[in-house]
Amino acid sequence: MKKLVEIRNQEFVCRERAMRDSERRIFWLAQAKEWEQRALDEIAFHFRECNLESAEAQTSTS
Repeated sequence: MKKLVEIRNQEFVCRERAMRDSERRIFWLAQAKEWEQRALDEIAFHFRECNLESAEAQTSTS
């Protein structure tokens, strides 16, 4: 989950820059959106891994 925290931090930094850099606001918001998607992908990956481990554990105990 440390990776997710780092990704969300990057998203936050981009959103902060968007607020401070009016000339490149659209660029920074687009960057933030990319980081947001990476975070969602990381969450989905984590849940897939947890579900796989859970299924394997159930199979080995049955």
